[in-house]
Amino acid sequence: MNLKTLLLTWLGIILLGQTAQSQTVQDYVEEHTDHARELMKEYDVPASVILAVAIHESAAGKSKVARHLNNHFGIKGSNSNTDISSSYRDYENADESYDNFVEVLQNTSSFNKLFDKYDQYDYAGWARGIQRGGYAASRTWAKQVIAIIDKYELYQYDDRPADYVEPVKVVPDALKKTYSRSRSHQRHHRTAARTYTVRKGDNLNRLAESHGTSATALMRKNGLKRSALQPGQKIRF
Repeated sequence: MNLKTLLLTWLGIILLGQTAQSQTVQDYVEEHTDHARELMKEYDVPASVILAVAIHESAAGKSKVARHLNNHFGIKGSNSNTDISSSYRDYENADESYDNFVEVLQNTSSFNKLFDKYDQYDYAGWARGIQRGGYAASRTWAKQVIAIIDKYELYQYDDRPADYVEPVKVVPDALKKTYSRSRSHQRHHRTAARTYTVRKGDNLNRLAESHGTSATALMRKNGLKRSALQPGQKIRF
């Protein structure tokens, strides 16, 4: 076997391994998507976030705690398993682990505020919020979860509207000044400041972010069917 043939063989083995790894994650997604979507529809936690956290914490179901304890989210607690010695709790099946993850978010004070702050479409907001709440010690945890969502296009399971606009986390200086004036006005005219007049270039997600709420909540409060805004339009907060 000459050097060229040997290199091609090695390359083929590497590519085959990468493909197998990708297929393993895809198989995991196919197996658990239905339950993740059920939880999303009931609790408004993005299915993409549920799946990505599980993939990250359980190595797509290949970790020891996932295989022996059915623990896919790294939730700690007691277990009765004799196969491994672990500080992680055990579950009857994977679905029970998924259910408990959402329960932890609901019943923990550092996480439950996320349900009012973010809708089921803002997976990046949820990931960052879960990290800020202390779910993981790693400072890059949210970035890793978001990267998994983007790589495997898990956001396709979040039922995003066709006209959905990604929330912008960094508010431009011009908008900061506008919102600063609005907040100053609110201190002196509390009632009037609850209504905002839309200006050219305004975005519903940015307005919601600046007022500590979500676009979905504003749409419900104002009876809006679409997130698109028109200059001169009045938005109540």
